[in-house]
Amino acid sequence: NVINPRAFIERKSEYKKTIVKKGATIGANATIVCGITLGMYCLIGAGSVVTKDVPDFALMYGVPAKQHGWVCQCGVTLDDFLCCNNCGKAYQYTDNGISFKIDT
Repeated sequence: NVINPRAFIERKSEYKKTIVKKGATIGANATIVCGITLGMYCLIGAGSVVTKDVPDFALMYGVPAKQHGWVCQCGVTLDDFLCCNNCGKAYQYTDNGISFKIDT
């Protein structure tokens, strides 16, 4: 897709890639603006309009979509300690959001 499309103007050189990473979930009727990256295992709520890149594991919804928390790989919302009450996976904050917690 292109940023400002018109059917009668050819803009093949202006196509933007929209990247959907592994495990991302997009709810029904969500709109993803071209050129956006959806992070791994993020969850986009139904009817949302995504206008910015989405971090891995982010829970996004609204018009425009805003982040409302974090979700586990299994799809359950994470608690305040970034632990999943369903499968037990733990996460940690990183410079770019969160990632799986690695025991040291």
